[in-house]
Amino acid sequence: MKSLCLMLCIFQMIEASAQSAPEPTPARQRELIRLVRQDCGSCHGMTLKGGLGSPLVPNSLRDKPASSLAATVVHGRPGTAMPPWKTILAEGEAEWIVSQLLNGFPNE
Repeated sequence: MKSLCLMLCIFQMIEASAQSAPEPTPARQRELIRLVRQDCGSCHGMTLKGGLGSPLVPNSLRDKPASSLAATVVHGRPGTAMPPWKTILAEGEAEWIVSQLLNGFPNE
């Protein structure tokens, strides 16, 4: 019985860690939208349709796993112009940004 309880506790911990981070507050969402439009837009184009960096529009991202895209935001791409944003973004915020990009980024 103890081993069953232990297994159940471990399963619940794994399940809890697999759930996505809470959505950023509305104020933080506005900050993230501005960050993407200004900072990401400086390389990916102000309309996110591409520039030095690749396009960040739904059609260009659709075939890429969201987890890989979020990892790229957080850790960057060594050897390229894509910097890591982990010093100013939490992983959950990167996941939120990717979700927004996949659905067509807001104009706010």
